[in-house]
Amino acid sequence: MELGLVIVLRALWLAAILPILIASIPSSKFDWFHTFLLRFARRGKIMQSSSHKLSVPQKFFCHFYVLASLWTALLLIAMWVYACMSTLMISEMSLFPSIVSELAGGSHNLSSHTSHSIKESGGILLSVFLLLLMETHLLRRLFESVYVFNYSPSARMHIFGYFSGLIFYAAAPLSLCCNYISEVFKFTLILFQEFILKEKDRMQETKFVLSGFVNPLSNLRWYTWIGAAIFFWGVIHQHTCHVILIKALGVGTKGKNKGWMQRIRNEVELRGSR
Repeated sequence: MELGLVIVLRALWLAAILPILIASIPSSKFDWFHTFLLRFARRGKIMQSSSHKLSVPQKFFCHFYVLASLWTALLLIAMWVYACMSTLMISEMSLFPSIVSELAGGSHNLSSHTSHSIKESGGILLSVFLLLLMETHLLRRLFESVYVFNYSPSARMHIFGYFSGLIFYAAAPLSLCCNYISEVFKFTLILFQEFILKEKDRMQETKFVLSGFVNPLSNLRWYTWIGAAIFFWGVIHQHTCHVILIKALGVGTKGKNKGWMQRIRNEVELRGSR
């Protein structure tokens, strides 16, 4: 299942990227393709009124982030539980076999779905980490879409762009864990059978044991945290640029240096005055 899903996702990304690459070729021979592609990508002020027939309100952008945040959260929870159980069984199977047996509920199926993942544990933990960063990004974008962006009632976007956005935000989180999603799905079903359908007392005991699971993020490599630092720096700087843009639009260009956004604006004004 993983191989088939990976092939489908790769084909999907190629189908999305290839037209953009072709339209970006600096040649007059591809101007027609650039114009054709732009018809489906236009939105807001650059969208002509004659194209509003096949369009939706631009405020539907928040649908992307609602769908993606819920979908990513579901994948993150499933992957995190799977990573916790796998990490616990890998580290404790030889030292505390009785605890591992209790966690597995005496089930050979659950044990087999976790004990064989020693070689894949690094990739599983990395997928959990990437999904966590993805969820952080999506929640921030959802907050901006609801509380920051002020979409004009007349602003529209092409319906093709709308469905493309839905597909993108459904495929992007799945691409971060597609190599393990089949195993996680099987594990989730077994976990549901073992703990949800058992007696209530046993569920309470299991919750107590689950609270002692090791944090899978503690096993990540050092360079992964460097990537996370770059990610959060980008988030902070993007927020700073948004603040600069709002202030620049409100009070003009006078005043102290406003960073990269102001430099770009000054450069544009300088070229325009030549």
